[in-house]
Amino acid sequence: MIYTEITPNPASLKFIIGSVLLSRGSADFPNVESTQDAPIAAKLFNFKFVEAVFVSQNFITITKGEDFAWEEVIPIVKDYLKAYIKSGQDFLLGKYKKIEHKETEIEDNELTQRIKSLLDSHVRPAVAMDGGDIIYESFDDGTLRLRLQGSCSGCPSSVITLKQGIEGLMTRMIPEVKTVEAV
Repeated sequence: MIYTEITPNPASLKFIIGSVLLSRGSADFPNVESTQDAPIAAKLFNFKFVEAVFVSQNFITITKGEDFAWEEVIPIVKDYLKAYIKSGQDFLLGKYKKIEHKETEIEDNELTQRIKSLLDSHVRPAVAMDGGDIIYESFDDGTLRLRLQGSCSGCPSSVITLKQGIEGLMTRMIPEVKTVEAV
């Protein structure tokens, strides 16, 4: 069974799949050129309404073009995903099939480890509920840089979430963080 959930981004919708697509993490496909090892994403880009595809552990977020209504898109995507699942084809291959371990990288200092831990425990689960993900990029001179993926990318409320939500949490919990920026 596949069902949908709205996201704060009116151009994106979550399609919840009843099986595990990724054991950990997420995969962001902002264009067809980025779909190597992702046959489901590549095939979804064949629909003229698809502008971006985001795959997480048990859902796919589709971002559609503004010229298309969800009422038209939802049945097409649901039917396609059901047929795709029934065909037995892999959703993801290669690098996405490897089990990713969330071990701290050796080069991460204690502060970076604390930032990543707070992101993983408090921010990423909430963002995943909205059909996206936030990835740590860097921390330098008090500025934490994060990459927005899925429904968060291009969402009208992402600036508010980033500044009032994430920045507020980070500056309270980790005083070394002074500001948060999207990259």
